[in-house]
Amino acid sequence: MAAKSIISRPVYGTLGPQPGKHHLFIADAEGALAIRDMAGSAPAGFFDGAEIVFIPGSDGKHIAALEMLKPAQFHQAPSFASLLPRLRQTLANAHMGLRLYLAGTEGLIGQAMQVALEAGIDHTSIQTEHRGSLARRMQCVHCKGITENVTTQPATCAHCGLLLLVRDHYSRRIAAFQGVCINAEDRSEIPPMEEVFR
Repeated sequence: MAAKSIISRPVYGTLGPQPGKHHLFIADAEGALAIRDMAGSAPAGFFDGAEIVFIPGSDGKHIAALEMLKPAQFHQAPSFASLLPRLRQTLANAHMGLRLYLAGTEGLIGQAMQVALEAGIDHTSIQTEHRGSLARRMQCVHCKGITENVTTQPATCAHCGLLLLVRDHYSRRIAAFQGVCINAEDRSEIPPMEEVFR
């Protein structure tokens, strides 16, 4: 019997070229490979009206592969927070028929999806593909702080220091998994940390 899926957990697909004149790609790290793979099935001239915004990470991998696609615009950003003003402005000025492609980590996809929906982009115009790390973006339900790139179970809140059980419950509203105090009854009880979200 197959394990039951968590209802709140996002479901990701595979990027595929959509009809339209305006294509916006937001990707981080291994998400570049999803764009490159999709390019193999894209019609000639597809990237002539495309903008790619890429967060390469510290190693700078995949930049050349994306530049070879010759998009109309190519931008690099050091973090999602740094590209946020540009993304909001791009979405605010978007024309009808914009296609949005999100690829990479769950943290990037969730945050970019949240911004796009707030800007009024129809969810049917957005494609997602998860690639790379399974690290989670976690919200502490106690202090409401967000901790990025959580790979362990349990995890320590970067804001209040509580030891948190990282639940599978995902909040689309804040684009994060929920973390609850694992040792609320007895703080001296400290279970071993294991790296489970790689």
